[in-house]
Amino acid sequence: MIEKHIILDDVDPVVFYGVKNANIQMAKALYPKLRIVARGQVIKVMGDDETVADFELQVEKLRRHCLKFNSLNEEEVLHLLQGERIARIQTDEVLVYNTQGRPIQARSRNQKRLVELFNDNDMVFAIGPAGSGKTYLSIALAVAALKNKQARKIILSRPAVEAGEKLGFLPGDMKDKIDPYLQPLYDALEDMIPAMKLQEMMEQKIIQIAPLAFMRGRTLNDAVVILDEAQNTTTQQIKMFLTRMGVNTKMIITGDISQIDLPNHTRSGLVDALEVLKDVKGIGFARMSKEDIVRHKLVTRIVDAYNQKDKETTITLKDNLNL
Repeated sequence: MIEKHIILDDVDPVVFYGVKNANIQMAKALYPKLRIVARGQVIKVMGDDETVADFELQVEKLRRHCLKFNSLNEEEVLHLLQGERIARIQTDEVLVYNTQGRPIQARSRNQKRLVELFNDNDMVFAIGPAGSGKTYLSIALAVAALKNKQARKIILSRPAVEAGEKLGFLPGDMKDKIDPYLQPLYDALEDMIPAMKLQEMMEQKIIQIAPLAFMRGRTLNDAVVILDEAQNTTTQQIKMFLTRMGVNTKMIITGDISQIDLPNHTRSGLVDALEVLKDVKGIGFARMSKEDIVRHKLVTRIVDAYNQKDKETTITLKDNLNL
C-alpha cells in the first residue's frame, strides 16, 4: 500500500473535477480498489503500487486533455480512461480551444498569413479594420505559445489615449481608471482560459495586462508581447515599446490606421513604424481587409459605408481645390 500526491498545477481544478465533482467521481468508480481524495490542486491516492501507478498515468492523460481543450466532462473521462479516442477537431491549424472546448484557428487567408508570420518572425505587425480578428488571433497565438511552453509569460498592452489629462477625473484608483481601456484584452483571455486559472496566472504575473506607459524601462524576456490599438501611439511611444524586446521574446503589434484617435497634427507611431521598418529583416507584416471580418455581417457593411464616405469626401476636397 502506497500513498501518492498528484499535483494539478496548470489546469483549473473546477474544470478538471467537473460539476459537483462528477469527473473525479467517475474516476473513483473506474478505480474501486483505490482510495482517492481530491482537494484543491492536489489528488491524494492510496492503493497498491501497480494500480496507483496506472491511475497516475490516466490522470496525466486527463490533465493534458483538460489543458488543451479547457474542458472535461464525464463522457470524456470515461472514454479517456478506457482508452477510447475522443472525437475532436485535431488539426495543425487549431491554435487553442476556448473555455467551451471549441477550436480557435485562423478563419481567412490573411489570418492564416498572420499565423505563418508569427511562426517565422520575432516581430509581426497586424494591420486591418475592426472585426478582422487582429487582437483575438494574436492573443490566441500568445496563449498557445504559453501552453506549449514556448514562452513563460504573456504581456498585453494598449495606449490609453482617451484618458490623457482626463484620467484624474475618472472615479476610483489607478486600476479602476485604466481597466476600461484594457477590457477587450481581458475579454479575449476570458474566452480562452478558465476564470480561476486566469486569475491565478495574473496574480503570479504569468499574464500581465498594462497600459503602454507602464512598459517604459522594462526589458521583456521569454514572453509573447502584444501591443493593441497601436495606431494611437506616438512615434516616441512605439519606439519605446519596440525596444523593450528581450531574449526569446516575440512581439505582435496590432492596429487600424483608419481609426486614429490622437490629437490633430499628431503623427501616428504605427504609421511611422510601418514606413521605417518595412525592410527590416525578421519583421513580418500582415494586412487584413474587410474580407477578414469575422464579426456580425453588418460590421462589413458598416466598414464599407464609412470607406465610401471617406472616398467621397476626398473627391469633394480635390474638386474644391481645383476651383
